[in-house]
Amino acid sequence: MATSKSRRGFLADSVAGLGSVWLAANWPAILEAEEYAQRAATSAQPIVYAFFTNPQAADVDAMASQIFPTTDTPGAHEAHVVSFIDRALVTFARDRRPVYIQGLKDLQAKTKELFPSASKFSALTSAQQIQLLTAIEKTPFFLAVREHTLTGMFASPKHGGNFNKAGWKLIGFEDTLNFKAPFGYYDAIALKSGK
Repeated sequence: MATSKSRRGFLADSVAGLGSVWLAANWPAILEAEEYAQRAATSAQPIVYAFFTNPQAADVDAMASQIFPTTDTPGAHEAHVVSFIDRALVTFARDRRPVYIQGLKDLQAKTKELFPSASKFSALTSAQQIQLLTAIEKTPFFLAVREHTLTGMFASPKHGGNFNKAGWKLIGFEDTLNFKAPFGYYDAIALKSGK
C-alpha cells in the first residue's frame, strides 16, 4: 500500500530542496567571490570594486556601518561587509543589481532632499544618516543592504565579509569544525515519531 503525502508535506519538501538547488547552481560563483574578497581584504593595494564605484561603495559602507555599527566591538566596516556586497552583486546576487542601481540613485536624491548642502550620504553625520535611513527603511534597497550586511557580517570569511572572523567573535562561534551531534535537525527523532 502506497502512502500518500499531503499537499503541505509535498510543498514543505519541495521548498526545503530549493536552498540546496540554489547553492549547487551558484557554487562556482560563490567560490570565485570568496577568493576575490579574501585577496582584496588582505591586499595592501586599494580595493578595486567590481560593481560599485568608489563613492557608491563609500555610501553602502556608511549604510552598513549604521545597520551594524562599530561599538566597543567591530562592526560592518571592520568586517569589510562592503567587499562582500560588491562581490555578491557580480556573482551569486546579480539579480539584486537593479535594486542597488535604483536604490543608490534614490539615496543620493533623498540625501539632497533632506540635506541640500551634503555632497553624498557617506558625508553626513551619524545622526543625519540615521534620520535618512529611517525615512527609507521600508524600501527594497534598504532591505537588500540590511540583508547583505547581516549576511556579510556572519558568513564564512572566505565569502568576503566577516573579515578576521569579526562577526563570529561577537557571537562566540569557534571555527573548529569539531561539532558533536546532534546539532540542528536530527532525523532519528522524526523517524521515531513517524513524521
